[in-house]
Amino acid sequence: MDIDRFWALIEAARARAADPSDAEAVAAEASALLATYPPEEIVAAYQVFWEIMAGSYRNPLWAAAYLINGGCSDDGFDYFRGWLVAQGREVHDRVVADPDSLADVPAVIAAAGEGDEVEGEDVLGIAWNAHVKATGAELPPDSGTISYPDLDPDWGFDFDDQAEMARRLPRLAALHEG
Repeated sequence: MDIDRFWALIEAARARAADPSDAEAVAAEASALLATYPPEEIVAAYQVFWEIMAGSYRNPLWAAAYLINGGCSDDGFDYFRGWLVAQGREVHDRVVADPDSLADVPAVIAAAGEGDEVEGEDVLGIAWNAHVKATGAELPPDSGTISYPDLDPDWGFDFDDQAEMARRLPRLAALHEG
């Protein structure tokens, strides 16, 4: 399993999901599809997933998640980035490069209107659930290594500072005013 095959899995899951913007539905479909792979591929998918997650571990994206969800803990940031993975590679890569572009994502616009949070906790368990379904056993304890980069100190401001958030993420801030 490499990154391209992982993203192909996510796209196949999105195609099967009744609502491809629903991260939980995409996670369920991805787990079902991945469960048909050999166990070593499932383990490899776990590592690839966490490499993708590490690549999105950035303060600008965390600030965007904080703004969208009205706060964002460490776990909440994982769930938000899980949701982002479920949106597919194109959306994921665009948003990681430019978090303010989340203002163009229909699910984010809808969540702002409804006051809902944007998260996908189940996405974090895609490989775990697939492995259990395929083998009857949990992932081995040494299945992967999670290594996060250092966060950008230039984004180390108080995310409750509305003026600073509006300066750095103007489109998202406008979407979430009030």
